[in-house]
Amino acid sequence: MKPQRFNKTDPALIALISDLKAKERENGAAIWRDIAKRLEKPKSNWAETNLSKLDRYAADGETIIVPGKVLAAGSINKKITVAAYSFSAAAEAAIVAAGGKVMTIAGLMEENPKGSNVRIMR
Repeated sequence: MKPQRFNKTDPALIALISDLKAKERENGAAIWRDIAKRLEKPKSNWAETNLSKLDRYAADGETIIVPGKVLAAGSINKKITVAAYSFSAAAEAAIVAAGGKVMTIAGLMEENPKGSNVRIMR
């Protein structure tokens, strides 16, 4: 039996994966290839990170990337920058209320092309 192949159909996601791979080739920053590989997987395998996990493991002022969705379970008290494919509305509001910043993966890629001092959280 052949393994099932998952093809992405969302044009925005396909463009993001392509941009991530291009940025990795351009700058040699392996983090963008890693994020692209994670986003190519089936959506059921994507990261779903809660605010409580971000608060527990991220340091104040740190930049975190979540190759998936940030959810609002728990609370956050640290000023961190979080880039993710998507956010729940409550999670986005809580991060901003704590003094943090939310952004898209593409926005982080443009702001920090080398991907330095960025931590991937699952």
